[in-house]
Amino acid sequence: MIIMGTIFFLSHQTGDNLNLPSFPGADKLAHMLAYGALAVTVLWAYGKNGTIRKQRTAMLTIVLCMAYGMTDEFHQSFIPLRSVSGLDILADTTGAAVVAFVWYNSVWVRQRISVM
Repeated sequence: MIIMGTIFFLSHQTGDNLNLPSFPGADKLAHMLAYGALAVTVLWAYGKNGTIRKQRTAMLTIVLCMAYGMTDEFHQSFIPLRSVSGLDILADTTGAAVVAFVWYNSVWVRQRISVM
């Protein structure tokens, strides 16, 4: 919930209040990092459940993060100097997918996330 609240707070800022670094793709990197963090929390919540298969957990994580990214973009459409971007949704989904892929393929990572 903290990660989702932080994402919501940041997306509620007007476009002129955002102080992102000026290198190309900085906003997409920020999206990937935020939604990667969200994916960790989803995996922590669902990854401990032994009744859900590992593949389903990874896919559920990606779908939930993508859905939250889509609602976040819709929310931004009402904020001054902000706009909806399919590339932002792609960056959100990519960040979640990278984390889910690493989690899926790494016993060490799955063990650490389930202990959190």
